[in-house]
Amino acid sequence: MAVLQHIRELFRVSQKHFQRVEARTGISGAQLWALVELDVQPGASITELAATLSVHLSTASNLLERLEGRGLIRRERGTQDQRVVRVYITSAGRKVLKAAPKPAEGIIPDALHRMPREALGRLDRDLEKLLRLAKVRDRRAAMLPMSDPR
Repeated sequence: MAVLQHIRELFRVSQKHFQRVEARTGISGAQLWALVELDVQPGASITELAATLSVHLSTASNLLERLEGRGLIRRERGTQDQRVVRVYITSAGRKVLKAAPKPAEGIIPDALHRMPREALGRLDRDLEKLLRLAKVRDRRAAMLPMSDPR
């Protein structure tokens, strides 16, 4: 039962963090993480951003649409190839980043980035076993942000 309690705790503290993010910034945790990545990688493509956030391309596109609607990012078509769209954070987006609770990318992604490689490998294998034993899979859910209530 200790493992179940750890899962519950991780889920709850993550939920509370997303609630603080939304209350302080007016955007979702996933949108905030996208801003973080665009601040680090100015001019990233939508495909690159989707890979970085580990979300489906359409999910990344929807996140950007909402951020663009609020003036937090801007998109530019490539001069060489008009099909390539590059995305940049705006000054308004940087203000949101400064106001956001830390870690801006979320509690779980932050913790995973700080875990040793060997521990991540064990965790991945063990979670895969847990999902197999649960006999219920939704691989599409793996490509949705945790802060997305869908």
